Amino acid sequence: MAEQSKKWILMVTAQTPTNIAVIKYWGKRDEKLVLPINESISVTFDPAHLCTTTTVAVSPSFQQDRMWLNKKEISLDGARYQNCLREIRARANDYEDEKKGIKISKNDWQNLHVHIDSYNNFPTAAGLASSASGFACLVFSLAKLMNVQEDNGRLSAIARQGSGSACRSLFGGFVKWVMGKEEDGSDSIAVPLVDEKHWDELVIIIAVVSSRQKETSSTSGMRETVVTSALIEHRAKVLSLYSLH
Repeated sequence: MAEQSKKWILMVTAQTPTNIAVIKYWGKRDEKLVLPINESISVTFDPAHLCTTTTVAVSPSFQQDRMWLNKKEISLDGARYQNCLREIRARANDYEDEKKGIKISKNDWQNLHVHIDSYNNFPTAAGLASSASGFACLVFSLAKLMNVQEDNGRLSAIARQGSGSACRSLFGGFVKWVMGKEEDGSDSIAVPLVDEKHWDELVIIIAVVSSRQKETSSTSGMRETVVTSALIEHRAKVLSLYSLH
């Protein structure tokens, strides 16, 4: 990166809705890559009601990657965040803003740190899929910041590594998460089925009876189900044969 003033800051803000599964994915065949044991279909909420708003910024003056969620700083050390950051940086492209005097080559992104400010307009980790909208918004905003040229289908494979259902929040309407067959997860992506106008009279009512964080995370619940349930394999097989075709 050419010598530049450390005073510049480049920022992008994005907003992504959460989604609710009508045919749910429950259980992973690969924990690290977040690959499901069955395909799923979801409906995306109106972002005016349930969404995550994320602002990402980059500057040569930043000393480390940092993130704030709902105005509280959180750690980015976890594998879910690191996987998303790594995958987006690997796909970054050159960026130039002549008016601001900013010029970033694709290789510079590996050495530039980001600050992330994310906010949910609904209870977090309370069973309303905040991780879905959160990681979808994180990946989408970082991709815009770093001039990533891939479409939302390919970005969904990255968001999936943060939270499985996040891949579906990159599209509106009804969305299918294709489980895929490749070991590297490259074909486990979200694809839109129909847009939000397809079932225009559909209304989803959400009653929040508690905003407290749920005691058992989805990740833990799925892991326990895969280990202990005698029916989970049968469910996945039946879904793959009938439900989604």
